[in-house]
Amino acid sequence: MSMRLVVDGILLLLSILAAIPVTVLFAEIVACVSRSIDNDEPDMPHPRGARLAVLMPAHDEAAGIAAAIAAIVPQLAARDRLLVVADNCTDETAAIACAEHAEVVERRDPQRRGKGYALDFGVRSLERDPPELVVMVDADCLVTNGALERLARACLESGRPVQALYLMRAPDHASLGQRIAAFAWLVKNQLRPLGAAAFGWPCHLMGTGMAFPWPLVRSAQLASSHLVEDMQLGLDLAATGAPPLFCPGALVTSTFPVDRQGTLSQRMRWEQGHLSVIATVGPRLLARAVIRRDVRLAGMVLDLMVPPLAALVLFIIAIGAAAATWWAVGGSGWPLAVSAMAFGLLAVTVLLAWLREGRSIVSLPELLRLPLYVATKIPLYLRMLTRRQVEWVRTKRDEHSR
Repeated sequence: MSMRLVVDGILLLLSILAAIPVTVLFAEIVACVSRSIDNDEPDMPHPRGARLAVLMPAHDEAAGIAAAIAAIVPQLAARDRLLVVADNCTDETAAIACAEHAEVVERRDPQRRGKGYALDFGVRSLERDPPELVVMVDADCLVTNGALERLARACLESGRPVQALYLMRAPDHASLGQRIAAFAWLVKNQLRPLGAAAFGWPCHLMGTGMAFPWPLVRSAQLASSHLVEDMQLGLDLAATGAPPLFCPGALVTSTFPVDRQGTLSQRMRWEQGHLSVIATVGPRLLARAVIRRDVRLAGMVLDLMVPPLAALVLFIIAIGAAAATWWAVGGSGWPLAVSAMAFGLLAVTVLLAWLREGRSIVSLPELLRLPLYVATKIPLYLRMLTRRQVEWVRTKRDEHSR
């Protein structure tokens, strides 16, 4: 076999691999267009009955935990609980949580750091008086009115884990980069799960606003410092026959960090963790889904294999540039054709998403500057290659955080 045929084959394979997640993303957005989010659905008239515990891990969250607790307490029924795990805190997190009438347990273990360890500690604390349901909420998030009840009812009716709609907002006077990031987050956490639900696919867990039946969360493997422990937990549960369910009527919100270094650290953790799961877990779970003929698990894995938007754009551009160069020196034009079609389909997908929900976040002229935003992510991906983050680090949320 000649070297030309080998290069033709490699470039064509890479072009097809880039086109597959674009096709999945396009299908999800198109499916989402026909759906609407009902945040005003009426509550059921009769009492819920089941006891609920809200579990809130918190590491040095003194600046915002009072607001997070204040949003939850009015939604609790008489027998419900709110348990804050003050995890390796060096500030007044525990004292503030107590003052806001939350139950507080403190965890001290500097050798085992990370949200997963805090959640496991909290679940073990709840074992003394277990509830029927557990809802996990981060200490920097606001749970909108009625969200807890909707999560609880969906969890009780389905017997499955349930994920709320979790949106990150751009801060006041946000830069264009922050607003584009908010738009990309909306695509990932709102539009894609709605489209996936239209196909009957499960939802990935998003780290906050997650409800679980007690038997599932009690036996879950939570204690880890995995960079995206929520995504891994959702995949583990789906593989054991309990795929998470999306509940768009329950809204949980947070705000992107104002601090630039905090934003960089947060994105690096999320994107590196996601890419790592794609590479290490995705192929194995897809093979398991095919062997079991599990359509729901296969759909969830296909959704998983869609990388972060900026990474996907850069991958397609890189493959397209290589294919164009190869075609210019006499190679096959098929890799270039496939790459061009994938890029065009991705552009259409982004435009559809913007028309659906993004116009209030970025204007069309600003959206056209998306390639410039993507270019700013190149150092982030280079940093991932040269200095990989292997353990959880708290995000510095503003210029006053320590």
